[in-house]
Parts: sequence; structure tokens; C-alpha cells
Amino acid sequence: MNSIGVLTSGGDAPGMNAAVRAVVRKALFHGIKVYGIERGYAGLINNEIKEMSLGSVGDIIQRGGTVLKTARSLEFKTYEGRLRAFQNLKNHGIEGLVVIGGDGSFQGALKLYEEFGVKVVGIPATIDNDIYGTDYSIGFDTTVNTVVDAINKIRDTAFSHERTFIVEVMGRNAGFIALEAGIAGGAESIIIPEIPYSIEEICQKLIKSHQRGKLHSIIIIAEGAGSGIKLGEVIKEKTGFETRVTILGHIQRGGSPSAFDRILASRMGAMAVDALREGISQGVMVAFEKGEYVLKPLETAFSGKKQIDLEYYRLADILSI
Repeated sequence: MNSIGVLTSGGDAPGMNAAVRAVVRKALFHGIKVYGIERGYAGLINNEIKEMSLGSVGDIIQRGGTVLKTARSLEFKTYEGRLRAFQNLKNHGIEGLVVIGGDGSFQGALKLYEEFGVKVVGIPATIDNDIYGTDYSIGFDTTVNTVVDAINKIRDTAFSHERTFIVEVMGRNAGFIALEAGIAGGAESIIIPEIPYSIEEICQKLIKSHQRGKLHSIIIIAEGAGSGIKLGEVIKEKTGFETRVTILGHIQRGGSPSAFDRILASRMGAMAVDALREGISQGVMVAFEKGEYVLKPLETAFSGKKQIDLEYYRLADILSI
């Protein structure tokens, strides 16, 4: 293999730059040209393709976001759009493609392989950590740390003013951020999309805590489980406690990646290049499973729904008493 391309697609995640850096430097080490494709599949269709050098990825391992930028592309969902993308790959002599993103990005990569025979390797990168088949995705660890830092600051104010604070975090269909950050931040209640909750039980828990002298509380809610603002209104109405809501929003996406995410991204990026070099990239993804880096068929990402560890959730409930 003489040349490969790399793109970032979907929502940005801290550590994407570390993955791009690893792909570029590992490939160049083996004498393989690397082309960076800007703005994901939209850029691939629009021929936003440039050759990358060692210097082009210097000083980016610590940066959040993605230097290649990212965008969503409705045109790529059409066969005509994918054909244009393939032709641009062919015109640049790109023989293999590394796609850094979530399951939607992987679906696009799989289409390129199935329809045009493009050798593709997916690297899971999403702060939601909801890609089936891998224990961790790039960006998740950093996001959890960002949320925990916010919880720590909010708890200072909650204690000082003796109030209940609701912190709404990202997680449209998955509660991994809320669960991990809730445990690490000592939240009194954690509300996630995967598990039904009772507002009555939450209110009773707050009242019991108040009766034993704990006059402040933190509740974490994933956006997919409901509105933090509406929850706050109901809790105040049912308990009479002063309640405030903080919606963390896109602050969770940015920031310098954690050491874990940098190492995860670097290892995954290097492994993706090796897969292309060794010719085993017939539509595969790099996964981190039980402490090991492994290759799996891209279809794995769509073959099931990643489940919350119920024992983990029960532990969070016990520790919050």
C-alpha cells in the first residue's frame, strides 16, 4: 500500500487529533503517503484533500476538537455522493481509508467498502461511548473528567447555599457519561435513558437526606432521559427545596484530551495503519476490549446495542445513600 487517507466524521471528541497524529506518523514511518480529508465525508465529496507531513501533525496531541474539522453530509447518504467520494479517492491514488468517528461514520465507511471495494478501517471516537463492540471510545474519558470537574465546582455552591442542583449532561440515547461521572462525582441520584426512574423515589430520597441533616444534593440526568429544567421544577414543587439546574452542553466536547484518551487514540491510530499495511482491512474497526486492542468487522458496531452494567448502576445507588 502506497497511500492512505484519514478523516474525522460526526461529533468531535477529545483525542481525535491524537488519532490523526498517530495515523500520519505511523504511515510515514513505513513510507506510506497520507492524505488528510477535511470536513469528513462532505470534504471527501468536495475534494478537500491534502497531503500531510510529519510537521502537519506537530503540536496537536494535546488539542481538543479535530484539526481536520468535521461535518455531516446528506449527499454522502446517496449513491451518487458516495461515487463522487470514491472517484476523488481514486484520483489521488488513495488505496485505504481510516475513518475516525461514531457508528454513523462507520456505516459510511462500510458503504465505501461494499460498493467500491475501498479498504477501510474505523477508529471509534465518540464522547457517548455507545459504540457496540468496544469498551471505550476516544473522547469518553476526557468528557467524564470534564463533567466531574463541573460537579466538584457545583457542589461547592450547593453546599454553601444548601440547595439541590441538577446537572444535565450529554447522552441522547446512552447514559454512560451520566453514570461514570455520577459515581465519580458522588451524585445522590443518576438518571439515564436505559433505566426507568421514579420522580417520587427521587424526591423521597432527597427528603430523607434532608431529615438526617444533609441539606444539599447533586442529581445527574442524561439529556436522553428528560429535561433537567422540567425535573427541577417538579422536585421543587414536590419537596419545597431550592433547586437549580446546570446544563453543561457542548463544554463536554472540548478541552485537552486526558492521558488515557491520548494513549487510546495513539494505539488505535497505529493499529489502523498496520491493518491497512497487512491487507486485513476488509471493512474493520479497531476496538479496545478487556484491556486488549483488537480488530473486528465494521458490522460489529451495528450488531447490537451497548448495555449499561446494571451492577455498576446498583453500586451507584448504594453509594449515594
